[in-house]
Amino acid sequence: MLATIETVEIMDQAERLAQEIIQSEVGLHYLDSLRKMNLDPVAQEKIQTFNAMKDSYEEVQRFGRYHPDYKTVTKATREAKREMDLHPSIIVYKQAENSLQQLLDEISMLLGHSVSPHIKVPTGNPFFESSCGGGCGSGGSCGCS
Repeated sequence: MLATIETVEIMDQAERLAQEIIQSEVGLHYLDSLRKMNLDPVAQEKIQTFNAMKDSYEEVQRFGRYHPDYKTVTKATREAKREMDLHPSIIVYKQAENSLQQLLDEISMLLGHSVSPHIKVPTGNPFFESSCGGGCGSGGSCGCS
């Protein structure tokens, strides 16, 4: 790839945008909640317990319901996940993560549609997909706008 002045300018603008996202209220809240979750020993214990159960679950899934421990491991994995998901620092982290993802989805939509309104922008967010703002995948042929 040849580096032209235009390419270098686009790369610089992308880097500035990334820094603005990181320094935004949403970005800083995400980083702070990630740090707090990583420093929370109870949260880390719950995450490690869930990851260990997940490994057992994947082993059991190879044989499906015919595995002798299928019900036991499946239930224990769901319980470990629920206990992990209900821990306060993990809740705050997941909320911050969703907020950051929403911001990134919105930026992706703006960037994609600034090039062409027919660009498909995969956001993974049902709000964008149902509004046919680019997530419908039909390039505008479905009649939505």
